[in-house]
Amino acid sequence: MQCTVQWEGGEDSLGMAFTAQTESGHTLRMDGAPASAPGEPGGHNLAPRPMETVLAGTGGCTAYDVVYILKKARQDVRGCTVRLDAERAATDPKVFTRIHMHFTVAGNNLRTDMVHRAVELSHTKYCSASAMLEKTAEMTFSVDITSAS
Repeated sequence: MQCTVQWEGGEDSLGMAFTAQTESGHTLRMDGAPASAPGEPGGHNLAPRPMETVLAGTGGCTAYDVVYILKKARQDVRGCTVRLDAERAATDPKVFTRIHMHFTVAGNNLRTDMVHRAVELSHTKYCSASAMLEKTAEMTFSVDITSAS
C-alpha cells in the first residue's frame, strides 16, 4: 500500500494544509488548527486534522468488518454507525490513550449474539487499525441494536 502526502505550502508558508493521494487514486485533504500565536505554524481549519483521519479510518475499518461479518452470517443488517470517543496523551507524542467505540447496528431480526460477536471479531482478529492503536490506547466497546423498520 502506498500513499503520497504533499504540503500545500504556497504563499502562506506557515500554513499547515496537506493533500494525500492514495494508491487507489483518491485524494484526502488535511489541515491544522489555526496557530495559537503569531508566527507559529497553523492551519486554516479547512479539513480534518491528521489524527482525526486516523480515528475516522479506524471507525471505517471496524464498521466494514462488522457489516461484512454480519452479511456473511446472513443477518439482515441495514445500517452500522460507530461513534468513536478518544483521549490523547497530554505530552508529545500525543498518542491515543483511550478509545471507546459505540456501535449502533440496525437491521431486521438481528441476533444479538451475532452482532456482539462481529464487533468482538473485528477487534480481536480483523481490524488492522484497531490492532495498531491498541498498542497505546485502552479500547472499549458498546453496542446498540435497532430495528431497520
